[in-house]
Amino acid sequence: MSTPATTGAGPGPGAEPAGHRAPARRDATVVVTGVTSDSHTWNLVFLQLLLEELGFGVVNLGPCAPEELVVSECLARRPALLVVSSVNGHGYRDGMRLISRLRRQPGLSAVPAVIGGKLGIAGAQSAEQLGALVTAGYDAVFDDGAEGIASFRRLLDALPQRALA
Repeated sequence: MSTPATTGAGPGPGAEPAGHRAPARRDATVVVTGVTSDSHTWNLVFLQLLLEELGFGVVNLGPCAPEELVVSECLARRPALLVVSSVNGHGYRDGMRLISRLRRQPGLSAVPAVIGGKLGIAGAQSAEQLGALVTAGYDAVFDDGAEGIASFRRLLDALPQRALA
């Protein structure tokens, strides 16, 4: 998020710190999920807290989420974004299966979906493998490094929002 420059002697009593901006309320929900084989939760909690801090409503489906649950929640909620996270290294395989199932479902072919984290057990995925995830239907793929997180934040900043009244 860009922060407007501030001038003057600093905040007065009760004012927000210089450079701080209250989060905007977002008009949409983000669904966060792990892949079927991944029992890690800290990544999902981190994503939920980040998204809530940025003003999004979040539905966290948790670890080892069955593909049927992800599809049914996306059908019910029509999220602004589906975020798939993996820590165990099976994100590529499980993520391919999940996105194929999601994109085959009438009404979900256009739901924005991203995947990130540790996608392979042998280290970083090749450019071809990352491209295959996009070809399969993900709108973006984020690695688990600092640039992946920065890219994810830029994507979130582009989602719809409105200022709090």
